[in-house]
Amino acid sequence: VELACSEVGGRLQELRTVLSGIAPVHTVRLVRNPFSLRNRKGLSDLKKIINGRSWDVIWTNEPVMGVMTRVAAKTVRKKGTKVVYMVHGFHFYKGAPLTNWLLYYPVEKYCSRLCDMIITINEEDYQRAKGFHAKRTEKIDGIGLDTVKFATCSVDRAEKRRELGVPKDAFFVVSVGELKKHKNHEIMIRALAKTANPHIFYGICGKGELLNRLIRLSNDLNVSKQICFFGYRNDIPEILNTADLFAFPSMRDGLGLAALEAMACGLPLLTSNIRGVSDYVVDGVTGFSCATNDVSGFAERMDQYAADDVLCRKIGANNMKAVLKYDISIITETVCRLLNFDD
Repeated sequence: VELACSEVGGRLQELRTVLSGIAPVHTVRLVRNPFSLRNRKGLSDLKKIINGRSWDVIWTNEPVMGVMTRVAAKTVRKKGTKVVYMVHGFHFYKGAPLTNWLLYYPVEKYCSRLCDMIITINEEDYQRAKGFHAKRTEKIDGIGLDTVKFATCSVDRAEKRRELGVPKDAFFVVSVGELKKHKNHEIMIRALAKTANPHIFYGICGKGELLNRLIRLSNDLNVSKQICFFGYRNDIPEILNTADLFAFPSMRDGLGLAALEAMACGLPLLTSNIRGVSDYVVDGVTGFSCATNDVSGFAERMDQYAADDVLCRKIGANNMKAVLKYDISIITETVCRLLNFDD
């Protein structure tokens, strides 16, 4: 096994350290911007790596890397190498901007000819990919998470809340995600203000360019004392296990790993009704979902949860069962079977 990746994400050195002595890591000069001329150099890098030896299977992810890898592998594929493309979430989806459909849809559909298998992680993408040209289309339940790690996390709830600055008797709502527009934290802040419930406390784990804007919004809406921006955290399991509700208001996502982690902790969900998330959020069973711009809907559901501890416990218990199919052990077994091209 060998890996090829770009510098995108800023974790290349960490990856090299983890895989030292296990697998070589090649660097390719690709960037996320599909219009960047630098991607030509990345394509050249990929061709050198791929044509430099024989491969049984080439696995690729993400739009730019996925396109470039499939193009670079055209020659070796003719010699028997299998090419697998995993989709973490097409950029075109129900409700996506028209520009996304005009730019990404034709490219993805054409490039589906250049691989032997497309793997999707949600139902909407799976149904759409089945209309493409890949020899085989499959769906798996996400990228996997360690459900045991989250379910068995031991934490002193009162002490952790004290450390976080969360009142011990507050109804604690948590979100995990970068402070970017598509993560839609703004809707939760507006919903919190609309509840006018001083008992609800909202904490956001994540960093990003919208921090100051969200702080100003919370001040303008007079809910700054009920909101805490925790920044980037390494103790997400502990924080989740001190919370009462997990909010995932994202405008778009492939599946929503953060919400699945919260389910593994036994938390009820309050989410947007987007592709991927709709695969596991059933109203009244595993959570409640609202339109991404429905401030009143989010506020009403938040109030409903805060007033009904029995409902929270019931949905939380349901989630600990529902999330099991997303466990890393099951996903690993499924992926290994697919890479062997077993039926």
